[in-house]
Amino acid sequence: MILFADNARRLAGAAGVMFGWAPGAFWAATPAELGALLDAIRGEAELPPDADTFARLKEQFPDG
Repeated sequence: MILFADNARRLAGAAGVMFGWAPGAFWAATPAELGALLDAIRGEAELPPDADTFARLKEQFPDG
């Protein structure tokens, strides 16, 4: 039977190798943060908004 601790240890080690994370960085990360990095490795990450998109958003939602 594979335990949570065994999987966590493997994943922490992989995050250290792939992302240069120390154990503390792994344990402080949220599942969403880890997932975003894994998506980027798989080429599935969304691109950040471009300047035109930011300009439209600023017009729609001014901080006034």
